[in-house]
Amino acid sequence: MDSHLQTTTTLLEGLFDARNQDVWRVFAERYEPVILGIARRLGLSDQDAADAAQETLIRFLQEYRAGKYDRERGRLGAWITSMARFRIADLYRARARDRKVRSDSAFDFVPSDDEMEKLWDEECRREIIRKAMQRLRDGTNLNEQTIAVFHALTLEQKEPADVAREHGVSIDVVYKSKQRCLTQLRTIINELNAVYEIL
Repeated sequence: MDSHLQTTTTLLEGLFDARNQDVWRVFAERYEPVILGIARRLGLSDQDAADAAQETLIRFLQEYRAGKYDRERGRLGAWITSMARFRIADLYRARARDRKVRSDSAFDFVPSDDEMEKLWDEECRREIIRKAMQRLRDGTNLNEQTIAVFHALTLEQKEPADVAREHGVSIDVVYKSKQRCLTQLRTIINELNAVYEIL
């Protein structure tokens, strides 16, 4: 099995072994883009968002290895976003200090835990689509033209007749390309939904 398709449970078990750098790499590659996306949506610069994501993941690993996470009490995403919320609030506080701006609470600018969980789910779905499209391009037997036609038709939302003309194919080929890609994409997305625990 592709290591990037390991279940969250398998990854969490592997994180207890400090020597297992592969598990940590896969975990970070899976969740860092999600935290980055949330931080950017909350108005942080790319650098601040990267700092928030890195600090969140480091704090997560420390607390997880200290036995502070109980899966029976809530979703992993809720626990990570709670940590991210504090890191983002810290960065807002630092920004206010640097600008000598008085701020009663950095949490005035950071959503509630419930809103953070909603952002988590949205960013997980965005990352799933990004990874699914990457796997469609790199990990399937579909040719470049089929994928290019699908991309133009679905992501660029061009009219079928325009796509056919641009790619020098018939309308029938356009619809067949779409169907081939959708069939494989559904399988990939279902696998990734399981990995990210998106129901």
